[in-house]
Amino acid sequence: MMENLRISFRAIRSNKVRTILTICIIAFGIMALVGILTAIDAIKTSLTDQFTLMGANSFSITSRGLNVQIGETRHRSKNFSYISYKEASEFKSRFREPAWVSISFNASGMATVKYGSETTDPNISLVGVDENYLSVAGYELASGRNFSPEELEFSRRIVLLGSDVADNLFSPGINPLGKEISVAGLKLRVTGILKSKGASITSTDGICFMPVTTARQYFSRPDMNYRIDIMPINPANLDILTGQAEAIFRVVRNLDPRDESDFNITKSDSIVELLLRNIKFITLAATIIGLVTLFGAAIGLMNIMLVSVRERTREIGVRKAIGAKPGTIRNQFLFESIMIGQLGGICGIVLGILAGNVVSSLLNSSFVVPWLWVFVGIVLCFLVGVVSGYAPALKAAGIDPIEALRYE
Repeated sequence: MMENLRISFRAIRSNKVRTILTICIIAFGIMALVGILTAIDAIKTSLTDQFTLMGANSFSITSRGLNVQIGETRHRSKNFSYISYKEASEFKSRFREPAWVSISFNASGMATVKYGSETTDPNISLVGVDENYLSVAGYELASGRNFSPEELEFSRRIVLLGSDVADNLFSPGINPLGKEISVAGLKLRVTGILKSKGASITSTDGICFMPVTTARQYFSRPDMNYRIDIMPINPANLDILTGQAEAIFRVVRNLDPRDESDFNITKSDSIVELLLRNIKFITLAATIIGLVTLFGAAIGLMNIMLVSVRERTREIGVRKAIGAKPGTIRNQFLFESIMIGQLGGICGIVLGILAGNVVSSLLNSSFVVPWLWVFVGIVLCFLVGVVSGYAPALKAAGIDPIEALRYE
């Protein structure tokens, strides 16, 4: 067996150009498969981490008028009334379960923030929030403090700045806390700076939070729509509290038991499940691309092995003349085919992992090694080597030694 391996390796080295081309074809197929799947694993990890930071064990109550569709569940398209601040506040006072309840609304999506001569671009999100919003939405403070219930009650002009906003307005030597800035023309005092969430799919640091009571005074508009977010203190109670929240809000909305709920309750993990479900189609496409490429590589490898058998006919005759059995000749060419397949597979796996982790680095995610697909890639390359080399190996083993010695 070791002798066959040595002969196979020597034969591979003697046909470098054809061998390298075949290895590249196999490596490309495995790289496409492993690379895309590594990137998908990185995206899954990033999504899970980001939604965990945003409060993955939470749910929200929103207006049915938003026409939200989660997965395959399609809601009625009728434009129901928006959730008012009165309804949101009444729900918060009625909901006495062990959970954080937050009320918020989007005051502006294109606000400009100013401090002295420094001005941000008009793309800052301004959100009115209460004292529980940071906990529910997964934000943390880098410095300063959160809003107090008293400040919300008296509609204080204060603000929490996202890290990007603070970096754009204040020089490194200036402490933003206590400074007065202008947000969409309104003078506000900075009480806290939010920790950066980094570049991610689901979050941004270009944001400002102000008390919801203050925001509704200065950014009032018809049909203002509020959002209610609930995060159970014990994540195991998520499903139970979701049902209780729906029952309480139905009472707040004065719905009859026969009426359908005219609002949406959305669990944050259902969004993750929807995204991951759609990623499955990308996984399927990547698998098809890899398999088609490997099929082409198998044909190319078989052709090279057939050419190799024809070129080495005299060598086969000499080996048989000195006592080599047909099984030995067959194994020699089969080992050679398998070796080429494994070399291509190893190269493709390494390149695929590196290419996939480029996406991982862009998402600030950890280094990902898809061990399952690495194992699958090795097995696929082994099968390609066996399938491509079996017919040429049989042809080599069946060559008549006398005819082989007279060849050329």
